[in-house]
Amino acid sequence: MKLSFSTCPNDTFIFYAIANKKIDLEGIDFEISMHDIDVLNKNAASDDAPEITKISSNAYGIDLWKKYVTLDSGAALGRNNGPMLVAAKYFDPKEMATKRILIPGVNTTANLLFSVFYPDAKDKTPMLFSRIEGEVLSGNYDCGLLIHEGRFTYKERGLVKIIDFGEQWEQVMHHPIPLGTIIARRDIGIDTARKVSRIIRRSIEYAYAHTDEAMPYIRSYARELSDDVIKSHIGLYVNDFSIDLGAEGKEAITFLYQKAKEVGMIDEMPTEMFLG
Repeated sequence: MKLSFSTCPNDTFIFYAIANKKIDLEGIDFEISMHDIDVLNKNAASDDAPEITKISSNAYGIDLWKKYVTLDSGAALGRNNGPMLVAAKYFDPKEMATKRILIPGVNTTANLLFSVFYPDAKDKTPMLFSRIEGEVLSGNYDCGLLIHEGRFTYKERGLVKIIDFGEQWEQVMHHPIPLGTIIARRDIGIDTARKVSRIIRRSIEYAYAHTDEAMPYIRSYARELSDDVIKSHIGLYVNDFSIDLGAEGKEAITFLYQKAKEVGMIDEMPTEMFLG
């Protein structure tokens, strides 16, 4: 069974025990691949889509919900944290419609959040998330949306915060922010999807109990990050919602898609999204 996720510390933490066969995999042989989130979004829509994959919440809501079901475990939902808009020099967000903006992918949740709050800002260019800081610093673009570890490193690079969309979402919408989830192809069957969700939960619990053991694996995919940044990243994006979405997590995801439909980011409201 193909399993795809990103190289970011929260994902490598979550999947460490599965990748290294540290837990009971209940007879499933996982074939693992790792990609940037924009590539994961595109691969999930391809003819050779993996059975299990990490996905941007926005990409799932566009049309992937018809092909995949959302698992209870492995999600990245946060409180007061999310994508950050940064610039080399501070400007008033009221000027957003005049700015050249970098985004980490058209179908990313970061772009959805930006579009909810700034629908008139149209000059947006997709770029690999790890290049955004450098391009903004060079002056080629006015600002950029940072995801993953960018929120921990932008100050060191000499950038300033314009907006923390995680904070803004929580203050205005009063819901945790759904950044990404783990989804399973519907054609593997609901029982197998539940089994995979159960295995992922077991993998997270193992990583919490053996964090020092997992660190070399996590670090090998985040070579430019210090251990402090890696642990901060994990602490921010792996939480109770990662263990189990629960009613609150599912409600937050449903609310996100309601807002996405309001701003025209999705054409129809997803249905039957969860394992139940």
